[in-house]
Amino acid sequence: MRAVFVDATPSLGDVMERLRRPDDIPVAIHRDPDIRPEDLPALLAGAEIAIDDHTQFPTGIVRRMPDLRHIVFLGTGARSYMNPEELAALGVQVHTVKGYGDTAVAEMAFALMWAAARGLGEMHRAVVAGGWPRPEGRQLTGKTAGLIGLGGIGTEMARLCAGIGMRVLAWNRTPKAPPPGVAMTDLDTLLGESDVVSLHLLLNDETRGFLSRARIARMRPGAILVNTARGALVDEAALVEALASGRLGAAGLDVFAEEPLPPGHPLTRLPNVVLASHAAFRTPEATDNLIGAALDHCRRIAREAAAR
Repeated sequence: MRAVFVDATPSLGDVMERLRRPDDIPVAIHRDPDIRPEDLPALLAGAEIAIDDHTQFPTGIVRRMPDLRHIVFLGTGARSYMNPEELAALGVQVHTVKGYGDTAVAEMAFALMWAAARGLGEMHRAVVAGGWPRPEGRQLTGKTAGLIGLGGIGTEMARLCAGIGMRVLAWNRTPKAPPPGVAMTDLDTLLGESDVVSLHLLLNDETRGFLSRARIARMRPGAILVNTARGALVDEAALVEALASGRLGAAGLDVFAEEPLPPGHPLTRLPNVVLASHAAFRTPEATDNLIGAALDHCRRIAREAAAR
């Protein structure tokens, strides 16, 4: 049995080499982050396991890989890159990595919240251009943070917000006991009472477009939206309109419906938006967790194959 890391960036490839054990199954590290899906069949010939960071695995292409049995996706959002049910019908199991970057992503959400509240994006651009604006920002201590989704990342965000004296409300798609200092509530109450709404949902068929135009309209006037989850959770056109009109006060966004964000996108022209490049999970600690978990998947797969 052998594995191929199909699209290793320089940093991910280096971490994979560092964390591999001498007794691990062979893992070929293909250091081409821009590999095309049509090139995957040749690369994966004879390999039972593919490790995938960001490359699309269309079902039609996977049909041409008779040896492939497992795809280890580096993250939780595999559905953005492949159809797990269709692949399962071909005998290919998709594995994801959960929890590796909970703290990293929550810290980015926390940073975007503060940057949006204080207008840091607009100030930075103005100072670089030679200006010296001194806008009045917003103080968040004592305000209400509403967390949509209370998994690992949402729970970490709750800890951070409670730590600065914010009131923390949360809504989860399934019943969940909240951590100390968090009040579970219904979605309409959360949207209407929160000064900051932070999204922490997985993207699937049920959550696509979750923050719809109607739900954005139910948010508290002047509220801040933070999204470090997936861009497709939000009606982006409605969000742009709400920000441009002042109905929403600001947004801190790390994810978008289309990535990379196209030049000239309406979000890039709004002064009350702070933008990041889907990098919330990129820290050395999270990367070690991610690659370590991927290798653990490979070890488990190999053990199970040997036991059959």
